[in-house]
Amino acid sequence: MKTILEQLYQHEQLSREQSRQVLHRIATEDYDDILLMAFIGVYQMRDISLEELQGFRDALLELCRPVDLSSFDAIDLCGTGGDGKNTFNISTTSAFIVAASGYKVAKHGNYGVSSICGSSNVLESLGYQFVTDQDTLKQQLDKSNITFLHAPLFHPAMKSVANVRRTLGMKTFFNMLGPLVNPAQPKYQLTGVFNQELARLYKYILQDCGRAFVILHSMDVYDEISLTDEFRMISNQGDRLLHPEDIDLPKLDPRQLHGGDSIEASAKILLDILKGKGTGAQNLAVTANAGVAIKCMEPKKSIKQCMALANETIQSGKGFEVLQSLIN
Repeated sequence: MKTILEQLYQHEQLSREQSRQVLHRIATEDYDDILLMAFIGVYQMRDISLEELQGFRDALLELCRPVDLSSFDAIDLCGTGGDGKNTFNISTTSAFIVAASGYKVAKHGNYGVSSICGSSNVLESLGYQFVTDQDTLKQQLDKSNITFLHAPLFHPAMKSVANVRRTLGMKTFFNMLGPLVNPAQPKYQLTGVFNQELARLYKYILQDCGRAFVILHSMDVYDEISLTDEFRMISNQGDRLLHPEDIDLPKLDPRQLHGGDSIEASAKILLDILKGKGTGAQNLAVTANAGVAIKCMEPKKSIKQCMALANETIQSGKGFEVLQSLIN
C-alpha cells in the first residue's frame, strides 16, 4: 500500500490492473484505518480516472458473491448518492413503481453513508429481510417483480473499508462504484450520478458492458431527475439536455423533495407515495425517474408514454401491493 500511495502522491494515475490488484489487497490484507484513509483521501482531492474506476470495478465483481438472475430481463435503479441533497428515496420508490408497472427490477443498494437514509435503511425499517439465496431472489422476482440485493452481503470485500467510510461520513470513490457492481449485472441499468465527469466515465463503462442504460444528472447536482433544473440523460441512443417542460412536467422547488430527518420519516414518505398518497411534487419526481427507467426497457415508446404509465401506477396504489408482496 505504501508503494501505491507514493505513486499516487507523485500525481500519477494507476493502471486498470494496478487498481484491480490494490482493491484485491485492501479486501484480503489487514491494512489499518490510517492507510485506508490516506488511499481514499487521494480521490477526495482529484478525479478518478477511467482506468482506475474500471480496475476497482473489476476487483469488486471478482470478489462479490455471485448470483445468476439472467433468466429475468431485469433493470437496476441505483444512484451514486453523494449529492448532499437529502431527498427522499427517489430511486427506491421508483423501483417499486417500475415493478408495479409490470417490469422486473433487481435493485442493488446499501445503507446511507453520506445521507441519513439509504435504500437498505428504508427497506429494513419496513420489515424486509436481506437474503443472498439465489432461489429466494428468483422467487421474489417471479412473484413480486422486484428483489433487493443488499450490497454488504454480496460484497464482503467492502467490510474492510466500512468503518473508514462511516468515520468519514462523506462520499468517496466507493459511491461511484455502487451502481456499477450489482452482482446480478442485470440487462438494463438506470443510474444517477453526482457530477458530469462521472457521467462521462459511466458512459464508457456501460457501453463496454453492452448493456442498455440511462445515466441521469440534474444540472443543479442531483443524482436523478429532480425537476428542479434541467438535466442530462445519456443513453445508448445519445446524450440529451432536457428541461422539465420538455417532458411536460413542471419545475419543482428543492424543498419539495426533502427526505425527512430520520429513517422513519423517509419510510413514511415512501409508503405514502406507493399508496398513491404522496404530494404532487413527490409523485412528479417518481413519475419522471420511473418513466425513464421504463423507457430504458421500452426504447420504442416515447418518454411521455412511459411516464404516463408510471403516473397511472402511482395513482393506483399498486406500488404498495408490490412492497407488501416482497416483504411477505
